[in-house]
Amino acid sequence: MHQDRDIIFMRRCLELADKAEGRTYPNPLVGSVIVLDDVIIGEGYHLRAGEPHAEAKAVSSVANKKTLKSATLYVNLEPCCHRGRTPPCTDLILSHGIKRVVIGTNDTSEKVNGRSIALLRDAGCEVITGVLEEDCRWLNRRFFTFIEKKRPYIILKWAQSVDEYIDISREKDPAQNPAWITGNPERVLVHRWRAAEQAILAGAGTIRADDPRLNVRYWTGNNPLRIILSSSGSIRKDSSVFRTNGTNVVFTHNIEADLPDAEKVKLNGNGNPAFQIMEYLYNAGIQSLIVEGGASVINLFISAGLWDEARIFTGMKNFKSGVKAPAVTGKKYSSTAFTLSYLEMIKNIKS
Repeated sequence: MHQDRDIIFMRRCLELADKAEGRTYPNPLVGSVIVLDDVIIGEGYHLRAGEPHAEAKAVSSVANKKTLKSATLYVNLEPCCHRGRTPPCTDLILSHGIKRVVIGTNDTSEKVNGRSIALLRDAGCEVITGVLEEDCRWLNRRFFTFIEKKRPYIILKWAQSVDEYIDISREKDPAQNPAWITGNPERVLVHRWRAAEQAILAGAGTIRADDPRLNVRYWTGNNPLRIILSSSGSIRKDSSVFRTNGTNVVFTHNIEADLPDAEKVKLNGNGNPAFQIMEYLYNAGIQSLIVEGGASVINLFISAGLWDEARIFTGMKNFKSGVKAPAVTGKKYSSTAFTLSYLEMIKNIKS
C-alpha cells in the first residue's frame, strides 16, 4: 500500500515538473510534493535557472512548518547538495526535520550522483529511490543525455506523403512553393516542440527552397538557437532566418561567406558534419536539438546514429515522385491521428 501511494504522489511530481518544459535550461525539470497523512500539504516546481528549486517551493507553500517533521517529501529527481545560485536542497530538507524522502531517480551529474541520498541517509532520513524511475528519466531525457553521453538530445522531425516522399521534385522550378503535407493543428504542435528545445537545425537547401523562419510563432516560448548547415555558404542575405529574432550559427566550408548577423563555424574536413555540430552544441551547453530537414541533413544524423527520437507525420497525399523521405527503425511510443496526417513518434533503442 505504501508503494501504491508513493507512485500516486510521484506522478504528481512529474505533472508539476512538466509545466516548466523548455524553460529550466540548463537545469532539469523538477516537481516536488509534501504529503502528511495521505494529503498533499505543499507542492511546487522549478520554473527557471536561478529561481528556487522545486523542494524549496514545496516547503515554502506549507502553511504550518511544524508539520514537516511528520511529512514525506516527494521529488522526481535527487535533490541537489551543492551551492549554486540557490542553496542546497538537502540542507533545506534536513533543517526542517523531514524524516522521509521519496526520490524518482538519481541525479547522475558530477555534482550530485548519489551524494545527496547518502547525506540524507547519514542524517537519519529514510530515503526511498527508484519510484517511477523510467518515467522520471524520460521526463529529463535531455538533461541525462547531455551529462551521460556528452551531447545534446536529438529529435528528428519530418512530414512525408503516403508514398514516403518528403518533398516534390522542384528541380525545374526551385521557387515553387512547399507542398504542405500537414494542417494547422500539426503546425501548432511543431511550434510547441520548438519551444521545448534549445536548438533547431536545417540545411541550406531547405532555407533556399522554403525560406522558413525556424522560430516559435504559434506557441509561447523562446526561439531556439538556429543551426544552418551550408557547405557553400550560399544563402540569400534576405532569408527569413536572418530577419527573425534569434541567433543563427552557420556551419560552412566557406568561412568568408557574407551572412548577416550569423556566427560562422568552419567545417573541419570531409567527414560527417553531424559530429562537429554535436561537439559545438555540447561545448556551448546546449542540451537538445530538433532537426527539421531536409532529407539529406536528417540522413546525416541517421547514418551517424546521432538521434534519440523521430517524429514523423504521414499525410494523405501521394507525391508519386520527388525527394525520398528518411527511414528509421526503433520503438514506437506514441501515435496521434490528425485530420490531414498521422503522427508516429519513435525512440532510437540503440542510441
